[in-house]
Amino acid sequence: MIMLSFQQEPALRFARLSSLLILACTMATGVRAGDVAELAILGFSQNGSIFAFEEYGVQDGSGFPYANRYYIDTATDSYMKGTPVRVRIDDENASLQAARDKAREQGEAIVTQSELSAHRGYTAGSNAVTELSADPLRMAVNPRPVFPAIDKPLEFRLEAIPFGELEQCHGMGEARGFRLLRIDATDGGSTRIVHEDKSVPQSRGCPTGYSIGAIQTFASEGSVSHYAVLIAVQKIGFEGPDYRWMAVTGKF
Repeated sequence: MIMLSFQQEPALRFARLSSLLILACTMATGVRAGDVAELAILGFSQNGSIFAFEEYGVQDGSGFPYANRYYIDTATDSYMKGTPVRVRIDDENASLQAARDKAREQGEAIVTQSELSAHRGYTAGSNAVTELSADPLRMAVNPRPVFPAIDKPLEFRLEAIPFGELEQCHGMGEARGFRLLRIDATDGGSTRIVHEDKSVPQSRGCPTGYSIGAIQTFASEGSVSHYAVLIAVQKIGFEGPDYRWMAVTGKF
């Protein structure tokens, strides 16, 4: 404990009191950081009909480890039956690896880890949520590392859709959905919508922003056949903005 002597000169007492007030405010405010989930691209099924990825981390506020696995039908861009796999261990002393192992075990019934690993595909583009120099709303890639390129460029752009202050925002902000566009550079830059939110699902929480995190491609029979666009979802968290992941899939 810092004690002040009131026998000190007034100017010195004022300086020390000011310093203590600044320190107290800093301690009270603290450094607030949200929960940024790690992304692990797991891969595709043998014929590319299923795409899988994992997000994992430690919840802000509770300190509980979690791991979620998503298995997506690439033809319909919808979750496989019985998914997503969501695991949270309500014990702050539990290890993150324990949560990941449990999620992996449950996912084996859908597609085995060995099949996904054998058909992981290619990460044609990637931007971390901490990237400051890249355009978070646009990504254009050569679908696979073949030079000179023999595939058409693959380009996507994100647009935010305002949904106002939804119930799940609890008066803390306005929710946003998104629209994902695919750009065809070989056809005069024509665009088509590959995903457009009509509402914001409760499972997404209160999302306030989106960015393109990665493009994963899959080739079969000598040509690129499927893709997955990984999208980082920024939402209102307990201690700050949280980031989670989702994917939009389709055929090339």
